[in-house]
Amino acid sequence: AVADFRRYSGARTEGEVAGDAVGNEGEAAGEAGDAVGTGEERAGEVPHPFTSGAGLLERCEQAGLTVAELVRENELAFRSGAELDAELDAIWEAMDACVRAGTEGEGNLPGGLNVPRRAGMIHDALRKREVEGGERGEYFGDAPEPGEPGDPLLVMDWLNLFALAVNEENAAGHRVVTAPTNGAAGIVPAVISYYVRFLGGTAEGIRRFLLAATAIGTIVKLNASIAGAEVGCQGEVGSASAMAAAGLAEAMGGSPAQVENAAEIAMEHNLGLTCDPIGGLVQIPCIERNAVGAVKSVNAARLAMWGDGTHTVSLDAVVETMRQTGMDMMSKYKETAEGGLAVNVVEC
Repeated sequence: AVADFRRYSGARTEGEVAGDAVGNEGEAAGEAGDAVGTGEERAGEVPHPFTSGAGLLERCEQAGLTVAELVRENELAFRSGAELDAELDAIWEAMDACVRAGTEGEGNLPGGLNVPRRAGMIHDALRKREVEGGERGEYFGDAPEPGEPGDPLLVMDWLNLFALAVNEENAAGHRVVTAPTNGAAGIVPAVISYYVRFLGGTAEGIRRFLLAATAIGTIVKLNASIAGAEVGCQGEVGSASAMAAAGLAEAMGGSPAQVENAAEIAMEHNLGLTCDPIGGLVQIPCIERNAVGAVKSVNAARLAMWGDGTHTVSLDAVVETMRQTGMDMMSKYKETAEGGLAVNVVEC
């Protein structure tokens, strides 16, 4: 949640536009409660406050901690380890339930665009290729054995499916986890699902993933924006891609520098992305964009893991570039449905 992003740094932003990051004003106020305050008030309440990528890396080096370990220690200032694990597990359980529900969806999405739900069809087709009988059954199924003949890009098909499932659920008005917004809610759960199914992910690995992703969400929220209405889709899908890339790099054993690099790569290649939903609905291009964003996250994490964390463009530089680009972007490309695809595609 947005309030949680602020908590880790001990800082606060004023005059925020929440985009679709919170459900309503009452929910936002209740959620923030004692979780926000001035930087001066909050800085002493966590052991490792940070407000930037450089600050995060410095704190990790000083404390000898990974990104996830550092965020975890900050969280332990507010709750016990058991409570934290339970909350992280609950987040993943809600995400996983959303993916599963999305694979069962049928028919067209509401709103008048007559967009068909595809996740269920793709799920069934993939299961038929991987499991004898082709019946819709266990959600994850059995991953192919190493060396088994087949299309290696089936992994990407599954990743696409996971993201589509979540965003079709969002478009249908069903329950999703904002990560960091509803419109970009499919990327983090899709990449975690990839981690679980294809990399043998564990419960502890998922917790590390979420903690590292939160660190990146903190930095983006404090220094730029996650709202499409402020900076375009680069702030929504771009931020989610960066969070997921960082989380995956952490879960794969990445160093703090590799985690920061993964986030930077993902964000860099979303710069300039506009928010121009047809009919003002979070369907086209939003649903497919989450699938593409999830693939980009995995690619960014893998690129980062092949290096040692050394790179030319810092996360802070790319976040500031995203902010500046968003400020320069015309309002018709920022969630108003007055430009781009929203005016060049006939609604029917």
